[in-house]
Amino acid sequence: MAKKAASKNQKSFEQTLWDTADKLRGTVESSEYKHVVLSLIFLKFVSDKFEERKSELMAEGRERYLDMVEFYTMKNVFYLPEESRWSFIQKQAKQDDIALKIDTALSTIEAKNTSLKGALPDNYFSRLGLDVSKLAALIDSINNIDTVADKGEDVVGRVYEYFLGKFAATEGKGGGDFYTPKCVVNLIAEMIEPYKGKIYDPCCGSGGMFVQSVKFIENHEGNKKDISIYGQEQTGTTYKLAKMNLAIRGIAGNLVEVPADTFFRDQHLDLKADFIMANPPFNLKAWRAGDELSDDPRWADTRCRPLATPTTAGFCT
Repeated sequence: MAKKAASKNQKSFEQTLWDTADKLRGTVESSEYKHVVLSLIFLKFVSDKFEERKSELMAEGRERYLDMVEFYTMKNVFYLPEESRWSFIQKQAKQDDIALKIDTALSTIEAKNTSLKGALPDNYFSRLGLDVSKLAALIDSINNIDTVADKGEDVVGRVYEYFLGKFAATEGKGGGDFYTPKCVVNLIAEMIEPYKGKIYDPCCGSGGMFVQSVKFIENHEGNKKDISIYGQEQTGTTYKLAKMNLAIRGIAGNLVEVPADTFFRDQHLDLKADFIMANPPFNLKAWRAGDELSDDPRWADTRCRPLATPTTAGFCT
């Protein structure tokens, strides 16, 4: 009985990490500090993957290829220069300029890996004026996560989902702008069964619809290569979250070049999608200006076509 009670009261590593991260709220707005935490988790994950691939090359006697980007990208691993690796950040964690070093690490990773263009925070840590001791404690806590140890478990994805859910709950109504509850997303995926074809989310938030679609396929022994992902998000910081969320899971997707409002700047004009999954901000007031959208061709057909039939990427009522 004593063992059971101890097990029941034991914190999950997600909860322990959350408790550490939550201490940042004294110096950073809650709407901001999620980007601090998730960016660091992303940095830890891509570093672990990089070090794992580097060890493979060394074991194969390919030391001369250790700094050749293509030998990492061929295995869907991001190449990281010395100053962008977690080991470097962790060693510098207690230095006064650690925020600047993290910003430099993220910007360098983005510059070296074209698929991450526009995905990572830009001078975010330096701008926020974070408390060095609290940031160092968070880095130490994240350092305890071995993101690649268990090949059968999506550790970093699990942390991301947990944190996105907690941030959404903390921010209340505003949290819905970037996060749809997992149970709702699961239900949508189970209903439309997106096995093959093009999946589109016109207001994709942090990309949860895409993540659960891929999980649905894997749970039903399908092939995630049979789907293509298209999305758009208008909020800049949320757009970056979506790109990071897909990147840590190795999911390729077309989230367009820049964040923008789908109503007024649709960047997938010629897309014909097999599945449209969306949780639009239905409680948003005054989303249209006068009659500006009255003649929008996306309103032309007000009947939802059968899900199996490709349909123009628009909205149906």
